[in-house]
Amino acid sequence: METMIPSTTARSARRRHRLFTVLSATAATLLGWAVAVPLAGVELTARSGGVEQRVSPVAVAVSTLLAGLAGWALLALLERFTGRARAVWTVVAVLVLLLSLLGPVSGGAGRAATLTLVVLHLLAGAVLVPGLRRTAGR
Repeated sequence: METMIPSTTARSARRRHRLFTVLSATAATLLGWAVAVPLAGVELTARSGGVEQRVSPVAVAVSTLLAGLAGWALLALLERFTGRARAVWTVVAVLVLLLSLLGPVSGGAGRAATLTLVVLHLLAGAVLVPGLRRTAGR
């Protein structure tokens, strides 16, 4: 039985799609931040270790990029070591998204900030989970 090795073109297309997904998630969360903070006037602050700090667009972008790249790395690892990478990755990604909501729920400084942070997490997940899942080998 022959093993199918993806062509260089297929691998390049997969990488481009994954990069586009990570960048799209970042753009979505930055857009969410822009709508909430400058346009709607939400004071976006979070509590961490008893200290309140503003959530800047840089923090939003970096957090989304890191989450996306971590998801991409996990998917790539799973593809190497299991034939069920898509299913395993999807379960892990959804669980991580749900767990990530604990941060804003417990750390948002006020209702508007908490709601905004939850929405930003959900925006990132709404782009990253289906976008990266779509690129996984079957």
